[in-house]
Amino acid sequence: MFKCGLAFPRCRWILPLLLLLAIIFDIIALAARSGWVDSKYHYASLWQQCRGREPDWECTSLMGYGWVKATAALLIIGCILVIICLILSFLALCKEAVSLLRVIGLILFIAVLFQFIALIVYPVNFTETLIKNGDYEYSWSYGFGWGATILMIGCGIFFCCLPKYEDELYGQAKPIYIYG
Repeated sequence: MFKCGLAFPRCRWILPLLLLLAIIFDIIALAARSGWVDSKYHYASLWQQCRGREPDWECTSLMGYGWVKATAALLIIGCILVIICLILSFLALCKEAVSLLRVIGLILFIAVLFQFIALIVYPVNFTETLIKNGDYEYSWSYGFGWGATILMIGCGIFFCCLPKYEDELYGQAKPIYIYG
């Protein structure tokens, strides 16, 4: 005999942990000093760009461009929304407030929208405005931004689907066994 499906009471804490991981990824993407765009003689983060060669890099701020300010604002708003979702998920799963789960999913989808727009605006405008020639790669901290966004999409879907399994989530459903 074995129980069919997931043991919901034990697995319900996976989603807040995934939200915490998305927050960490967002912080890495926002705080990285280099790593959004890399080439041999030029690298840039969300906040500054540097040109030259090792060890003589000439760095300038990117905050003079409106699209950079918009990208930073959208990413910060998305990160704040995910932090709010993490706090709400602890409340929803501790107090058994199933009505909050769909609200969390909705807030996550709004945060995904903000982050998605930011992660599209940056490379398009960076390429049009700052790249003169050469080979450029969008690298690790830009990838962390996308990783956070993908985690948020998955968590949003699960938070929207969890209210259907309320009894299983809180251990009130009768277990289903398969006899064979």
